[in-house]
Amino acid sequence: MKRRGFLAASAGLAVSFAVPGCTLPVFPKRPTSSHEDALGWIHHEEGRFTLRLPRAEMGQQIATALRQVAADELGVDARAVSVALPATGVTARVRATVGSESVRDFALPLAQACATLRDALARGDTDGRFSAEPLPASSLRAFRRRPPARAPLPLVHGHEIVTGAPLYVADIRPAGLLFGRVLRAPTSPELPSQPLAWNEAAARAEPGFVALVRDKRLRQAQADGLGIVARTPGALDRIEAALAVRWLCDSGGRDDTTVARLLDIDAHRARGRPPHEVLDEGRVDDGPAWDVDLRIDIPFAAHAAIEPRAAVAVPGTDGALDLWVGSQDAWYQRDVVSKTLGLDADRVRVHPCRVGGAFGGKTICTVELEAALLCESVHAPVKVQWTRAQEFRQGFHRPPSSHRLRARLREGRLVDWQHHFASSHILFTSAGVPAWLQRITDTVAGDPGVARGAALPYRVPNADVRFALARLPVFTGPWRGLGAGPNGLAIESAIDECARAAGLDPVDFRLAHITEPRLARALRAAVADAPAAPTATRSGRGVACGTYKQLSHAAVVADVQVALDGSVRVTRLGCAHDCGHLIDPDTVRAQCEGNLVWGLGMALSDALVVAADGVGSDSFASAPIPRMTDLPPLAVVLIDEGEAPGGAGETVIVAAAAAIANAVRAATGHRVTRFPIDPAVLAQT
Repeated sequence: MKRRGFLAASAGLAVSFAVPGCTLPVFPKRPTSSHEDALGWIHHEEGRFTLRLPRAEMGQQIATALRQVAADELGVDARAVSVALPATGVTARVRATVGSESVRDFALPLAQACATLRDALARGDTDGRFSAEPLPASSLRAFRRRPPARAPLPLVHGHEIVTGAPLYVADIRPAGLLFGRVLRAPTSPELPSQPLAWNEAAARAEPGFVALVRDKRLRQAQADGLGIVARTPGALDRIEAALAVRWLCDSGGRDDTTVARLLDIDAHRARGRPPHEVLDEGRVDDGPAWDVDLRIDIPFAAHAAIEPRAAVAVPGTDGALDLWVGSQDAWYQRDVVSKTLGLDADRVRVHPCRVGGAFGGKTICTVELEAALLCESVHAPVKVQWTRAQEFRQGFHRPPSSHRLRARLREGRLVDWQHHFASSHILFTSAGVPAWLQRITDTVAGDPGVARGAALPYRVPNADVRFALARLPVFTGPWRGLGAGPNGLAIESAIDECARAAGLDPVDFRLAHITEPRLARALRAAVADAPAAPTATRSGRGVACGTYKQLSHAAVVADVQVALDGSVRVTRLGCAHDCGHLIDPDTVRAQCEGNLVWGLGMALSDALVVAADGVGSDSFASAPIPRMTDLPPLAVVLIDEGEAPGGAGETVIVAAAAAIANAVRAATGHRVTRFPIDPAVLAQT
C-alpha cells in the first residue's frame, strides 16, 4: 500500500490490524470540509452575523483571517461579524488544526458559503434552506487582490487578551469547581510504572482534601496514575506531598546512552541502507570520495507553550458531560472521552477555548481524559491543569535526529546527493500509538512526518534520501513543522559546505540549483532586503532557504557576532516569505517572526535534559527558550504574486536555524555539527 493510501485508510485499522490481546487506540478522523459544510460555519440572525470558527485559535490569528474572509464575501465590515468557538455537535466535524492548512483549505469553502448567504439575503430568502455553490476563487470577493495600503485587520480576542478577560480553559470556573491532579511516577510514561504504597491517612488530613481516585483508566501509556481531588489548587501540592507515593518503576535496562545508541545514523548505515525512502533518483555510487561528508546531530526539544494544558469537566443534569478544552482537535477529545467513559458520542459536549500555544503538542487526549475521569468519580466539576514539570515529563517532544549528508560536485554543480538519517516517530506518535501498532506502521508507511522537508529543493542528477526509525524511551511526536525544521537545518548546513567546496558564493550556488522559481524569488528578495554584511572580527552572514509541503517558500539571512568565549549573538534575522495569496499580511508577518525566533532557539538553546528513564527538565531553567534580550531586529518581506494560499504557520522554520549556523561558519570557520551550538567548542576556534 502506498503511504497516501495507508493514511487515507487509517480509520480502517480496527478491521485491518485487529490483533488478539492488543487494544486499538482511538484514531483521529480527518474529513475534508466542503462548501456545504461551511454553511454551518456562518450564521445570520436579525441582521447580525456570527462565524462559528471551524479551526482552533491558538495564537496564529486564524479567527481574524477567516472573519475577514467572511466579511469581505458578505460585503460588511469585519466588526459586524462576531466569532464563536463552537462546541462539538454545533457544526459538522472538522479535522484537527495542524499543518498550516487553515487558510489553504478552509477559506475557500467559507467564502463560497458566505457568497450563498449574501445572495440569499439579497433575494429576501431568510428561511435558511439553501445550498452553497462551489464557486471558483476567481469569482469571489474574498480572494481579490488587496491594495498594499489596507489598514491592519481588527484582531479577534485582542481586547480580551490585553484586559485579561476570560478566554482560556484556566478561566473556566463553574459553580462548585474542584481541582484535580493525576500523580504518576517521575519517569517517562513510555516505561512501566505503578504506585506501590502511599499514606492515604496523611493525605485525608490535609485541609481541602476531597478524594483519592484509583482507576485503571487513568493509565497513560504504561504509567498507572493515582488521582487526587481538592477544593483549591494549592491543596493539591500539600496532598501530593502528604501521600508520599512510592513508585514501582521499570527502566528496562536502559542507560544514559540509550537514545544516542538507538539513533546513531552511522550504526544504522553499518547494518544496511535505511529502510524508508524519501527520494531515489539516478544512481548514487558509494565508491568514490565525497566532496562533502557531514554528520549532524539534533536533540530533543519541547513545545514550550506558555499555557500548560488544562481541561474542565462538568457533569450535565441530563447525564451527559461538558468538557472545556484547549486542544487542536476538540472532536478527537470527544471521541476518546466518550469511548473511555462508555458514553454515546453526542453525550459528550466539548467546548473549545482559545489555546495559549500548541505547536503540534496539544493534539492527543491527556489532561482532558484526566478531568473527565475525576469528574465522573466525584460527581462534581473538576479542573485539571498540568504543572510545567508534567508538561515536560508527560508530553511528547520533537524527536532527536542523526544525519549523515554526503555530496559530490563536478565543475561547481551537484552530481550526487546522499542524506541518510535516523529519528523517532512524529505522526505515529508513541504517546498515542502502541509499540505493536507502530511496528506495523513502520513496515507499511514509515512516518511521513519524519520525512517532511527531507526532499532536496535543488537540482541534482543522483539523489538518495532515506531514513530509519526507532521507538525511544521518551514520547516523541509532532512539533512545529514536524521534521521540516531539523531536516532543513541538516540540508542547508550541507548545501553551504557544498558552496564552499565549489568555491562559489552561497547565494549563487543555491540559485544555480534551485528548481522552484518561487523559492529562487524568495531567496533573491531576502538577500536584496539585507543591509551590507557585517565585517567585524568573528562576525558573519549566513543564508538558507527551503520549501514547506511543496506549497510555501522562504529564505532567511542571518548576521551573527561570535565572542572570544564562543557565545553567539545574532545581530539581525531577515526573511522573505511566499505563501501565495495573503488574507491578513500582519498575521503572516507575525508567523514569520515567530518562526525566526523558533529558529533562534533551534540553533542556540533548544534541548531537553533526557536520561535513561525520561525527561529530566522540569522548568524553563533546564529547557530554556529564547528571551526578549536574545532577539535581534527581525525583518520580513512578504511576497504575494497571486498564487493560491499555501500556508504560513511553519514555512520559515525550514531555513531559520540553518541561516544562523551558516553565519557562525562564516564568522569562525567552524561547521557546527551538534546542536544547540556549544560556546565551548567555538571558543577553541
